[in-house]
Amino acid sequence: MIYVVVAIVIFIAIRKITEPKVTHVDKQALEELLKDKKKYQFVDVRTSDEFNSHKIKGFKNMPLQNLRSNVEKLSKDQPIVLMCASGSRSMNAARILKKAGFENLMNVKGGISRMT
Repeated sequence: MIYVVVAIVIFIAIRKITEPKVTHVDKQALEELLKDKKKYQFVDVRTSDEFNSHKIKGFKNMPLQNLRSNVEKLSKDQPIVLMCASGSRSMNAARILKKAGFENLMNVKGGISRMT
């Protein structure tokens, strides 16, 4: 039993250490960022169907499952604001982008579900 607990603690610690540095933005902060669409890249990582059913103007759709193959379409020189339905897929996207060398990443806290 103690080995299981130790293994879980180690897993959580490693996950926390390797977690990308991401700024979390709320609805109000996102509204401010969207005022300067030329300064930021806005990426929605939901599926195309989800994106087409409810989207926020200014975001482009790059589904998480296709992100690795489309990473060259993003600039490393501009901050990237990531969004999904609830915030977890966009954090996975942040991990992918961090491994690809992107530094300035933001995640919409709670995803699009918090925007309505």
